[in-house]
Amino acid sequence: MDKAEIGLIGLGTMGSNLALNIAEKGHSIAVFNRTVSRVDEFRAGAGQLAERIVPCRDLDELAQAIRPPRPVIIMVAAGTPVDEQIAALRRKLQPNDIVIDAGNANFHDTVRRFKELEGSGLTFIGMGVSGGEEGARHGPSIMVGGTEESWKRVEPVLAAIAARFRGEPCAAWLGPDGAGHFVKTIHNGIEYADMQMIAEIYGILRDGLGMEAKEIAPVFAHWNEGRLNSYLIEITAKVLAADDPKTGRPMVDMILDRAGQKGTGKWSAIEAQQLGVPATTIEAAVAARVLSSFKGERLEAEKMYHDLPTERIGGGREALLADLEFALLAGKIAAYAQGFAIMAGASREFGWNLPMPTIAKIWRAGCIIRSAMLDTMAEALASGGAEENLLMAPAFVALMKESHSSLRRIVARAALAGLPVPALASALGYFDAYRQGRGTSNLIQAQRDFFGAHGFERIDDKGAFHGQWE
Repeated sequence: MDKAEIGLIGLGTMGSNLALNIAEKGHSIAVFNRTVSRVDEFRAGAGQLAERIVPCRDLDELAQAIRPPRPVIIMVAAGTPVDEQIAALRRKLQPNDIVIDAGNANFHDTVRRFKELEGSGLTFIGMGVSGGEEGARHGPSIMVGGTEESWKRVEPVLAAIAARFRGEPCAAWLGPDGAGHFVKTIHNGIEYADMQMIAEIYGILRDGLGMEAKEIAPVFAHWNEGRLNSYLIEITAKVLAADDPKTGRPMVDMILDRAGQKGTGKWSAIEAQQLGVPATTIEAAVAARVLSSFKGERLEAEKMYHDLPTERIGGGREALLADLEFALLAGKIAAYAQGFAIMAGASREFGWNLPMPTIAKIWRAGCIIRSAMLDTMAEALASGGAEENLLMAPAFVALMKESHSSLRRIVARAALAGLPVPALASALGYFDAYRQGRGTSNLIQAQRDFFGAHGFERIDDKGAFHGQWE
């Protein structure tokens, strides 16, 4: 067999599916796994694709099996395992070879690793991969950070395996060092917000209207046919329609209401704060997941406050469903706007020159937050109408004017009914604060000057001033 075009280390779920995807698209790939028996097991189960898979039993074999300059994808757990794998590869690879971290890395680690390899002859790529197990196997969205030269070496393979939207591959070079992993982090932050708002809408339908999962499923399926068309809405309908084979009850009703997280959502909120970019909807979604883990406390609190007076969700069901649809639309726009604003802030801070229209384009297929709205976002960003914020783009101004009243009604009615909607409420607060030309921070500045002599700016003069408060 000729030398492989690319290598991969780590044959877990994501690594295995990515390797099969590469082989299926006609590219030969050398594979290695720390548990060597997994290598033979993987190739044996690859069927006709096995002829393009080169099994390797150690890193020496892996290096020998790949055509120089050797690109090697690392698909191991984020953190220390990646550093250990890079250290091992440094002893086996040669100048101009490329180490590719395709895990959910913190972009600060990616920047550090990029610098650590400078002068070694090796090149480093931080590659965000979105789409989960299905995406890795049949076409993910791929976000690459590194040198443009290293991207050109791997572009034929990555473009071939990526998802496609109207024939365009959803893979792109986004900038140097940590750019790709940063964009993937913000993608996940938006994902957190989107999922939380969907869950809040589900909560209103379940607890406010008393609807069963099987009744709610067609509501989401119907919404997926309109402006809310997206992967997350689509799978929500399928999840709600699924039965538990053990009990025959809806599967969703048998799942403990305690959500997990791997850190990327938290990193999104932290970086937004560090950059001074408001991302309230993303932050609310992260906090909601954390609060969900306090299951025992929540059960005790429910007993303590069970007799708290609340109002019922009243009115006609059809009108409420229409409001819920538009409320979710407005909330999603706010979440995407915050995500793109964080990326714009990072682009300025780190000198990345992130291609915002390209990011929107490569998210149109393959990734978890793929949505019909992303095509409109790509157009808005390309036209220059949303440099500061997507909420300023004419297309989204029109959508928010149409949908904000529904978001207000849903947040208000949920609050009166005692139903938690932290992400939707944060989206509304963000929208209202963003569109308020004169806010209330003048009072905060006065307070700060009163107790700390921090100074303030005046509306009628330049410079720093202090008030005479006593």
